Amino acid sequence: MKKQFIRQWTLLLLFALAITPAALAQKTGLERVHENVRVTPYPQQDNPLYLNPSPLIVPVEMRKADYLEFQLSQEQTFPKGKILQSKPLAWCMFNPHRVLENGTWYWRFRSVDKAGKAGEWSATYNFSVSEDIPQFVTPTFDAFMKNMPKGYPRIYCFLEEGLKKAKGNIQTSPEYKDLTNRAQRALNNNYETHPTPYKAANLMGQDANQLYTAYRATGEQRYADKMLAYTRALLASTPDPKLINDFYCGDVLFLLTHTYDACYDRLNREELQKIEDLTFQIAKYHHNVQRKGRVENHIFDNHYWQRAYREMLQIGLMFADKNDTAKEILEYCYELWTARAPASGFNRDGEWHNGQGYFHSNVKTLWYVPSLMSYVTGTDFLQHPFYKNLGKALVYAWPPRSMSAGFGDGNESFNYVSRQRAALADYIARETGDPYAIWYCNENKTATADMDMRIYRIASTDKMYPAGTPLPEDAPKALWMQDTGEMLAHSNLKRYRENTFLSFRSSPFGSGSHTLSDQNSFNLHFRGVPVYRSTGYYLHFSDPHNLLSYRHTRAHNTILVDGIGQPFTTRAYGKLVRMLSGENISYACGDASNAYCGLTDYPMWQKNFKNAKVEESVANGFGETPLKKYRRHILLLHPNIIVIYDELEAGKPVRWDWLLHSPVQFKFDENGKDKILTTYYPEKKFTSIARIFSNSDCKLSQTDRFFSAPDPKKMRKGREYPNQWHMTAAYEKSAANRILTVITLQPDGAKPLNVIHDKNGNPNDFVLAGKWKLRAQLDPSQPAELLIRDPKTGVLFSLGNKTLQIEGENYKREPGTSVLFDVMDGKWTIHEMSDIEPMPTGKLHHDQP
Repeated sequence: MKKQFIRQWTLLLLFALAITPAALAQKTGLERVHENVRVTPYPQQDNPLYLNPSPLIVPVEMRKADYLEFQLSQEQTFPKGKILQSKPLAWCMFNPHRVLENGTWYWRFRSVDKAGKAGEWSATYNFSVSEDIPQFVTPTFDAFMKNMPKGYPRIYCFLEEGLKKAKGNIQTSPEYKDLTNRAQRALNNNYETHPTPYKAANLMGQDANQLYTAYRATGEQRYADKMLAYTRALLASTPDPKLINDFYCGDVLFLLTHTYDACYDRLNREELQKIEDLTFQIAKYHHNVQRKGRVENHIFDNHYWQRAYREMLQIGLMFADKNDTAKEILEYCYELWTARAPASGFNRDGEWHNGQGYFHSNVKTLWYVPSLMSYVTGTDFLQHPFYKNLGKALVYAWPPRSMSAGFGDGNESFNYVSRQRAALADYIARETGDPYAIWYCNENKTATADMDMRIYRIASTDKMYPAGTPLPEDAPKALWMQDTGEMLAHSNLKRYRENTFLSFRSSPFGSGSHTLSDQNSFNLHFRGVPVYRSTGYYLHFSDPHNLLSYRHTRAHNTILVDGIGQPFTTRAYGKLVRMLSGENISYACGDASNAYCGLTDYPMWQKNFKNAKVEESVANGFGETPLKKYRRHILLLHPNIIVIYDELEAGKPVRWDWLLHSPVQFKFDENGKDKILTTYYPEKKFTSIARIFSNSDCKLSQTDRFFSAPDPKKMRKGREYPNQWHMTAAYEKSAANRILTVITLQPDGAKPLNVIHDKNGNPNDFVLAGKWKLRAQLDPSQPAELLIRDPKTGVLFSLGNKTLQIEGENYKREPGTSVLFDVMDGKWTIHEMSDIEPMPTGKLHHDQP
């Protein structure tokens, strides 16, 4: 009996995305998806919206006076009574704070000086709203101010009732011992007696983190006494004029605001005023930035969002009812979160665009801010799409008992889920009941090791979740992180000892910041350990090892063009343009044709190169390339076969360096142009075999040395930094190439998974593991074609132009599409897909004004 199947044609997914025909999918005129620092007003007609309502954002250079005034209307003439008009704002953004009706909207702005004199209106911009755009609406700032807590303490106003209840039985808390031990170590320090207290001010601030939590949880005055002693030592000293480092300032501000908060009734009027004055004096360096317009126009200022934003918000919260500057700061923070948070404002995935390594640095902000704003405004800020997707993203990007997906700075630092990540999952589980977050917490059981969220857990004992909640039965085999540009595929999430974890990245955010130059790269894990993974060590943000052997493209499982990689810039972006997944096959297509685009244009990186005495030269792997197309099709044939099909084209003959990295040495076997790379992993008792096929020949080489070795002086004590193995398949020069790679993962004692040429004599045909039939067009002069099928079950994947036979019927497809016939959501489904382009937030073409 023939299977009953459903036909699906994917041109538009959830968010009204633009489609590019497959035949045109190569290097385009889109200079970058996201401007690093905004130069183009947003949004405009060619900017698909991420949310309804969308913020209106103006480049800071276009503000000609102290304030900006905005108008928004569905009529181009902006008639009176039919417009949304802002007051003069000290920042470069405006949030409508209401759902925008479907149709075309027009907006403009003008500069206004301190005297209230307004300049000319700007050009009129327009954008479209449609019903498929996710809606998330925040109240106006007036609603926040109306419900502001009136007394002190107020920093954790949303936890006050829980903290009162907790004090009665805090000694029975499983976290009590660690809580008091840490606080006792802080009590043992005597920084208040330092002859120049400001030289220890950051250490005081770090102690205050432990002291404040202990005091609020237990009510014991000795913890508050220590905070008071520290604060009074600073008030009696002359502020350090060198106190300008953002983290140093943040530590001191933490002490000041949290002492003010916790000890308000024990401070006299003069001391309260001194703390307030000192807070603003220190805050001016990094926290009092609402009039500069920089943050709302920067794609993502890491340090600011990690903590400076939260510290700035708390300054506003602490003093807004008595200080006009604080009120303005608080309003700015509220509007900024609405416009550009929780993760750049252009990311609904629940995944961090900077990768997994630095996710933990943002956790405190990610839970604190929505908790505060939800409580004060009465609106659930966890209804933002990012938070609704967060539980699932936490699971798929970093499963239990495994390393992470492997992207971004510091991703190699842990071979287990970080405590901060587990704590955030605990928060989402308690607040929303998300089943993925609950399962994640039950599997990891490390949330209580996190210090920053301890106060939340102590105050939230009434918000618990069942211990035995399983992973949802309908958990998909793979997720498409569409905004960040990742596919995360798992063969068996429930059983990590059997799980194959394939992660693939081609990100519209480009590289630089805490992201790496790794477009169209993949990482592969089996049984929780890396099989093939990016290499190098994050010891310093911009030393030679980081620049040349960690951040550089040569450190990742992708390609080099004549030895040249991707520069550190948002111009070097990738696109994950297709993703299909069923019970048997998970597939994605990445396009990194724009990623090999010359040198960095980012002043910070130009300065870093200079300071490290590293030249952006061809010899170091930087420079222009004639690359025209680099499309990588990657598939996981569940449970343990990976197929990679690369389409490569350049404007002139180039050497194609196909890269693969492993923690263990490769064994090479060659049969003419067919290459076999074998690695064995004794700890987990399995072998990986990568077979590479092409019509072009290549020279294999490997080394366990870095292009630039890590500096031993920067290595942390107690950690090991072994050399890693770097394999290069250097293909002879050509203007175009096709490379097929088949990877099989073979546990010790299991039946061998052979990959052989089909006996039919067609050099493009293969048989995988005695089950899968594969055809790959390796002649670059012919249209790209990849066909994978299981004749027994009927499962099929096809890339190309040809009509397909599916269940005995002809299936005529659009040219160049990807087609998957597999079980999806419990039903046999034909899913056909063309390219879905990323959603640009800046200008679309090089020549656009």
